[in-house]
Amino acid sequence: MNPSLRDRFDRLALRLAELDATLADGQVAADLKRYRALLREQSEVQGIVSRWQRYQQREADVAEAREMLAGADADMAAMAAEEIASAQAEMQRLEDELQAALLPKDPDDGRNAFLEIRAGTGGDESALFAGDLARMYLRFCERQGWRTEVLSQSDSELGGYKEIVLRIEGDAVYGRLRFESGGHRVQRVPATESQGRIHTSACTVAVMPEPDEAEEITLNPADLRIDTFRASGAGGQHVNKTDSAIRITHIPTGLVAECQDDRSQHRNKAKAMAVLQARLRDKEQGERAAKEAATRKSLVGSGDRSDRIRTYNFPQGRLTDHRINLTLYKLQQVMDGDLADVVDALVAARAAEQLAELAAA
Repeated sequence: MNPSLRDRFDRLALRLAELDATLADGQVAADLKRYRALLREQSEVQGIVSRWQRYQQREADVAEAREMLAGADADMAAMAAEEIASAQAEMQRLEDELQAALLPKDPDDGRNAFLEIRAGTGGDESALFAGDLARMYLRFCERQGWRTEVLSQSDSELGGYKEIVLRIEGDAVYGRLRFESGGHRVQRVPATESQGRIHTSACTVAVMPEPDEAEEITLNPADLRIDTFRASGAGGQHVNKTDSAIRITHIPTGLVAECQDDRSQHRNKAKAMAVLQARLRDKEQGERAAKEAATRKSLVGSGDRSDRIRTYNFPQGRLTDHRINLTLYKLQQVMDGDLADVVDALVAARAAEQLAELAAA
């Protein structure tokens, strides 16, 4: 194991002793927020330290078994060799788990997310593709046991969407879907094409973590323009007859969020405000990421909406993710929501990059 990693684990063992001593102090519990934070840290560090101690124990077992090999008879030598092989296999597993435990954790990964899809180049075919992507993500969410709701949608005349915004609620939604942000390109014969020619069109996908209420951006009411309007599309008689839909414009940035899925104007306003908060936060993070990307390019891309991250080639039944050179010949299954292989590969690629950085540190 890398000596620098050993030093980190030794320091964590010392930190665990400090946490144990601090939490044993009855006065610490008086500050409930700090007490809970220390408990979370203790639980996390304990898991790492216990693995590190087990790793050291198995390391000692290997050294002892090797000593046994010197001058041992055939039976003892076979036992020692078996012990060495068993210990080394466990050490490799423990080392992988220990390195993974040290990976930087994004606090947003565990959050719910907003997912927005916008038709891009390609006219009606792009809107149809946006509808296909929305169906793909909704089916994937269903497979994950996540709850979804459509916050707003702008339908296209021939089907699909000019734009659709989903809220997705569940376990580690943002962490799983974050790498879906970017340009999605489709190559196929459109339903509107009479000559059978293959066309290329595109949509953009943006995935944003739902802001924590405690970390929401403070907005000046004077910077907001709030408009009410009548909801379009299906929604029942009440929705279509009253101005219950809400559109909020953040004047300084020009960012707009709207919600029309609820009968209550008040609830629509709250949901639209949450989407606006997420977009503002995403804009700030994007600007920071753009500065960082000038000196270091992330393996899975910056998430820039202009990136062409993936191509869906229908004639060949092929999906290609250009960031990690992943090609799958199961396009129809993916479009039916079987997206796990793609998502897992992207998450694994990012983890591998972080591990390489960790080893080089």
